[in-house]
Amino acid sequence: MLITSEANPHIKYLKRLARRRFREEEEKFIIEGVRFVEEAVSCGWSLETVVYTPRVVQKDRGKRLLDSIAKLNIPTIEVTEAIFSNLSFTVTPQGVLAVVKAYKNNLTNLLQNKQNSLFVMIDGIQDPGNLGTIIRIADAAGAAGVILAKGTVDLYNPKTLRATMGSIFHLPVIMAGEAGEVAEGLLQNGVRLVVGIPQARLPVYHADLTGPVALVVGSEANGVSEKVKALAEYQINIPMPGRAESLNAAAAAAIMCYEAIRQRLSKKSSSDFRGNRRH
Repeated sequence: MLITSEANPHIKYLKRLARRRFREEEEKFIIEGVRFVEEAVSCGWSLETVVYTPRVVQKDRGKRLLDSIAKLNIPTIEVTEAIFSNLSFTVTPQGVLAVVKAYKNNLTNLLQNKQNSLFVMIDGIQDPGNLGTIIRIADAAGAAGVILAKGTVDLYNPKTLRATMGSIFHLPVIMAGEAGEVAEGLLQNGVRLVVGIPQARLPVYHADLTGPVALVVGSEANGVSEKVKALAEYQINIPMPGRAESLNAAAAAAIMCYEAIRQRLSKKSSSDFRGNRRH
């Protein structure tokens, strides 16, 4: 049945999910777009409802998506273009969105298998695009998880989700407590802390980023919390011989992550070489 009224209870509920507090209470969030919904389905996430417009089934890709959703017995709601436009967070809506149940995890579970793991800790980032991009970078770098300290922008903000490009479904992203408490928890579990600070004297490539380590990225305005700085094994900078004053948080996170990858691959290559030498 096609829903044509904004007063429909389902539509009212979806509009309430646009608010962060209600999302947190319900432990649900909304994703939008054919590719995004496809990714959630392929990764086995729990979708509560899928909302679509008639034009979605007119395209082969949209029809295949709805067919796969039907096979999973996920409830669907068909709405008019006008209603969908009022629900959408994008400039050019594709006509499909889904309500997703949030992934529940905690720091203890995340650290159970930490051997040689790479983590990214976010300490107060406020820009949703930066947060989403860092999650995508961590995914690309093979990180074991992303840890969000209290005071960080909403993980399920639509702009954050879009910037992850589906990486939100590929690795654990957990919301933890105060930054200092999170840092202490990491140290107690044998995970070293490396914080990026523009004023630091040690270049990133001189820090040991192998083994269990958490790369800490601070807020755009205030950087990393003082307590986290004090607990860090390394305070590192990213050399900038050019004239730019700074890098944004996502760019800095990318450089730190890929230096960690370089060191780990180099260490593995050296180990493989020693193991294959003729005696």
